[in-house]
Amino acid sequence: MLRIGAVSYLNTRPLVYRLRERLGPAGTLGFNLPSRLADGLADGSLDVALIPSVEYFRGLHRGYEIVSDAAIACRGPVWSVRLLSRVPIGEIETLALDVGSRTSAAMVQVLLKKVHGISPQTIPLAMEQSPEAVAADAVLMIGDRAMHPTAGVYHEIIDLGQWWNELTGLPFVFAMWVARPGVDRERLAPLLQQSRDDGVAAIDQIAQREAGPHGLTVVDLQRYFTHHLHFFLGPDEWLALDTYRADLCATGLLSEEGVTAPVREPTS
Repeated sequence: MLRIGAVSYLNTRPLVYRLRERLGPAGTLGFNLPSRLADGLADGSLDVALIPSVEYFRGLHRGYEIVSDAAIACRGPVWSVRLLSRVPIGEIETLALDVGSRTSAAMVQVLLKKVHGISPQTIPLAMEQSPEAVAADAVLMIGDRAMHPTAGVYHEIIDLGQWWNELTGLPFVFAMWVARPGVDRERLAPLLQQSRDDGVAAIDQIAQREAGPHGLTVVDLQRYFTHHLHFFLGPDEWLALDTYRADLCATGLLSEEGVTAPVREPTS
């Protein structure tokens, strides 16, 4: 039985649309934070997981493989990944990083180094911790709570998807379906891709169901799924992954063991 883990945020809804019923008795589907999914894949408690791209790079030497062209990406503003700064961006000295995602945490450090030449001291921002209460010049927020920052608190609010796109001209890939070595992907890959395809086709229904509980309008959520997010790995996304990995290496956020193995597209 395959043990599959998916992100518990709104952005995963189109990817897991009816996935549990498609799996049937052949697998289980659980939900957690991106960082915890990466830990589960590394310690063997999960066979397949929707993990942050930086964790895929770190696991290449362990034989990690992307098993589907379904992913969470953006080609401009993403809305749910934001840098909230109380000071001008170039003056940030301390940065609180949302513990929920390691890819976004690394991404903001890459951007600050590339654009402003700064490497702020970082501190964790716990999921239950209010960003307004943390003693830091700036806060990285991800997921559902990044969509509604408190007004009147911050000097600048930067959408990291937009910042990356303006700097590189490329999309950004936040997470992909990744398997440990030895997992049979022959039946799994079509299920993941079919769930994504059906989920994208059912975005109106998903938005109707999820908008209210998350404090959003249906129109807001429809726009989030169709304009802010992109759920396919294409040629530009593969180039973006290589670019991001090179930047991680250049800023010292990715060790040499994550550099030696190539980024691999799924095999048919």
